[in-house]
Amino acid sequence: MIPNIYKWDYRYFIILPIVLIIISAFLVPGIEFGVDFKGGNLITLQLNQEFESSALENALLEEGYEANVKVFEVGGGDRAEIEIAQTDEIFEIDEVKNKFNSLIVEVSVLQAQYNTNASFKEEYEEKRDELYELADQMFVFAEMGNKADMYTNLNELKDDFGSSYLKVYEKHNSKIMGIIDEYADYSTMSIESVSPALSSHFLDQAWMVLIFSIILSTIFVFAFFRTFVPSLAVLLGAFSDIIMALGAMVLLGIPLTLPSFAALLMLIGYSLDTDILLTMRIIKRRGNPRENAWSALKTGMTMSFTAIVAFSVLLIVAYLTQISTYYEISIVALAGLFGDLIATWCLNAVIVLYYKERSIA
Repeated sequence: MIPNIYKWDYRYFIILPIVLIIISAFLVPGIEFGVDFKGGNLITLQLNQEFESSALENALLEEGYEANVKVFEVGGGDRAEIEIAQTDEIFEIDEVKNKFNSLIVEVSVLQAQYNTNASFKEEYEEKRDELYELADQMFVFAEMGNKADMYTNLNELKDDFGSSYLKVYEKHNSKIMGIIDEYADYSTMSIESVSPALSSHFLDQAWMVLIFSIILSTIFVFAFFRTFVPSLAVLLGAFSDIIMALGAMVLLGIPLTLPSFAALLMLIGYSLDTDILLTMRIIKRRGNPRENAWSALKTGMTMSFTAIVAFSVLLIVAYLTQISTYYEISIVALAGLFGDLIATWCLNAVIVLYYKERSIA
């Protein structure tokens, strides 16, 4: 039978999580954003034969495209994933599009006001000229001979502006695929494009979800325990779990994408679950706090290893099928689950046990 590890001087257990948290904190700034959060193209190819990925990366870089090419062996043949970051030109046309879409509403209102009141003429013409300038920029990008001042109808201008925006993206993708066609022989192809505006929206939403999660978790924990030290220990355990998972992502080269972000959110809930289990057993139960901590550890370990087995199976499936979404979720979840074992039973347990024993001494 395994002896109760908390019977000895358990305070030394805190050294391991602190060391890992410090190391992870230094690694976190190096985390990379995936296409979902930084914009760009993710091109997936079902290959007919192997090719030199570094040669394709260099060819794309010579044309101004920063790319990361990965080739996988799967059951149905080799598959390549080509991630291409957004170029400065795409960022610029996206900015022009956002300004145009915002300004055309204002110009429409001013036009209607000018039609009934001549005093709006100067303001209307000033904003209209700004709108025309933006439209002309987009027409130049799309290599169209259109001029904005040719349009008398704002709806027609808006339609042609949108068409020219799509044409720029089509030209951008066609140029990339032309380079890829020189190096890769493939049977099927798919392109996932995320514009800078959409990636910025994803990132803003992710931050909002994270902030709300932290606020609601904090309110719930403090309302549940109504004691500062146990509540702080629970939140510290969850925070440590996420920091260690992010550090592992940097070491393993896992970018922050929508799937990996979802896995991190899942870890917050799981970590709070195990930390609350431990804290409840020590604070609320009668009897020896060290025995209660050991009882909680045995229950928590059963929960953790069940989850570890489940995500290990998902990792095996990801390896066999080379589905990147499965891989990102399983790796992040496994890193977080192992981090949770250390954060909960070596950090949170030490804080809560020390607090409980001091309070009853």
